[in-house]
Amino acid sequence: MTLRSARWMIVPVAALSLSACGINSVPTKEEAAKAKWANVEAAYQRRADLIPNLVETAKGASQIEQSTLEGVMQARASATQIKLSTDDLNSPEKVQAFQQAQGQVTGALGRLMATVEAYPTLASQARFADLMTQLEGTENRINVSVQDYNGAVQDYNTTIRTFPDIIGAKIVHGAQPMTPYRAVTPNANQAPKVDFGQ
Repeated sequence: MTLRSARWMIVPVAALSLSACGINSVPTKEEAAKAKWANVEAAYQRRADLIPNLVETAKGASQIEQSTLEGVMQARASATQIKLSTDDLNSPEKVQAFQQAQGQVTGALGRLMATVEAYPTLASQARFADLMTQLEGTENRINVSVQDYNGAVQDYNTTIRTFPDIIGAKIVHGAQPMTPYRAVTPNANQAPKVDFGQ
């Protein structure tokens, strides 16, 4: 075996050993998690877009408590102000702030839905029923998107912490763990209370 043929044998072995050290798998899994996060944001944006229509329909059809409707709109406004870029997914504090804002919207919508049950004429209107169906579908999309994101984050975080990928993750990419999404809706285990001031 000549020196030249020995060099050609080293190239495939070196490539194989580098591929097993997270050189490609770490950024691939990071990008997959970021793409899943984009789906979470899209689902929340869809909900934010539906809420004004839902509130306006409720206002026009009944005399629902003004404070309930205002609470939904305020929670929506607060939630849309908090932006979370894919670069922020490594910051538990920023992810938690986003989660809390979205949890406030979920809580406000729960109070609105509990109030609407007291107004059968509103609940039976076709436009309102259509919006409720869309909102329910959106909430399901949010749940699926969050589950997909958390799965991708778990896969990425496991990859950057296990051998041999940890070598490329730390030395080449300087990889940091991503923060999974956790539900933080206050009092989510309690049914919303409706008070008509009586």
